[in-house]
Amino acid sequence: MVTIRTERFSDAAGRETLLDAAYGPARFTKTSERLREGRLPAEGLALTAERDGELLATVRLWHVQANGVPALLLGPLAVHPDFRNRGIGSMLVRHAISTAQRLGHGAVLLVGDAPYYARFGFAADLTAALWMPGRYDRDRLLALELQPGSLAGARGLIGAAGALAPKPDLNALVAADRDSHRRVMRRAA
Repeated sequence: MVTIRTERFSDAAGRETLLDAAYGPARFTKTSERLREGRLPAEGLALTAERDGELLATVRLWHVQANGVPALLLGPLAVHPDFRNRGIGSMLVRHAISTAQRLGHGAVLLVGDAPYYARFGFAADLTAALWMPGRYDRDRLLALELQPGSLAGARGLIGAAGALAPKPDLNALVAADRDSHRRVMRRAA
């Protein structure tokens, strides 16, 4: 049985492996990545699908805004190649949408396949006055209002709005590396 749950810290390596398998290194060049990098996903909206402890799929939603109007950005969605076309991605997207709505968010944006995302209610007409900060296919910029009218007034450039991810303490990393180097040198002596 497939279970959908909130992502755990221990899922990070598996998530990255799934994303690499789904998108390859090109995922880091996508415009949507500019809105995600250096940010934390929205609270409670980093989700995974698993079966018997095996990570099958992942999706995350991120805080964004346009002209001061808040929204979420969905993506990337990735499903393990051996488990595609089994409804797991759809189940994960539906769960993400219902969770976002339950948490009080007003709208979800994404850049993706319009025929696939139409089944969840996403459409391009709500994004006519919006644009991404880089190259993207206009007909793939889609939106879903979780609360009617939540995108009213949303115009212009979509920008990142989420909490910044903590950065590693460079001094602590250098000190740890220096200590590690000293231990290796003592053992070699």
